[in-house]
Amino acid sequence: MKPELIAFERLLKIMDDLREKCPWDKVQTFETLRHLTIEEVYELSDAIMKENKSEIKKEIGDVLLHIVFYAKIGSETNDFNITDVINSLCEKLIFRHPHIYGDPNNDGKLVEVNNQEQVKENWEKLKIKEGNKSVLGGVPVSLPAMIKAQRIQEKVRAVGFDWDEPSQVWDKVNEELAEFKTEMDNNSDFDKKEDEFGDILFSLINYARFVGINPEDALEKTNRKFIHRFQYLEQAAKNVGKQLSDMTLQEMDVYWNEAKKNKITKG
Repeated sequence: MKPELIAFERLLKIMDDLREKCPWDKVQTFETLRHLTIEEVYELSDAIMKENKSEIKKEIGDVLLHIVFYAKIGSETNDFNITDVINSLCEKLIFRHPHIYGDPNNDGKLVEVNNQEQVKENWEKLKIKEGNKSVLGGVPVSLPAMIKAQRIQEKVRAVGFDWDEPSQVWDKVNEELAEFKTEMDNNSDFDKKEDEFGDILFSLINYARFVGINPEDALEKTNRKFIHRFQYLEQAAKNVGKQLSDMTLQEMDVYWNEAKKNKITKG
């Protein structure tokens, strides 16, 4: 037996033991694990952003544990088990990759694709054939807003609802900025200003997609850069015996610009 199969079987046996013998594991449900799973995925995301390979390995293991845990709970209610989960996934992957496994509706002939965009377009069309009533039906309601906007735009692009050129999208960004400024200048009610601000963000995310920038990754890198520079500012102030709350903005700017000059982006 292959080493990976031996390892997976060992994990399944450990899961059986934990579910039977551990007071904490035996009382868990889909609902109680849900928020913990979300936390584990974010921890994996952090490890990837830090490019920490040993942490990535560890966090992948934690996510895998949750998958096995859910499958174990499903088996106890006779709804599904880990075999069902894996077979269902395999069948879906085969169906959604007709350029590799052939189109079952066309005598098994391979579908020709020339790039990853065509693969994504076929993927979304096949999801409709699987029963999705809308192209956007598969976008999780609970996704963070920025990621959700990106996924919405990617999905509608797959069926041809998209701009042709980046310049068109940038024009839309400027249009939305102008509309927001108008609402601000007119001191419009909060709902109108909020609506226009949302349009700005949506159009910027769209432009980022067009030029190959992942907006979530870009913003997270800026967040981390800001944190490290601010912590540099805190430490620099402490080194001269000062508290930030006692300093003027101009005094703090000296250290902030020093952090920028020294290209402080990491702790």
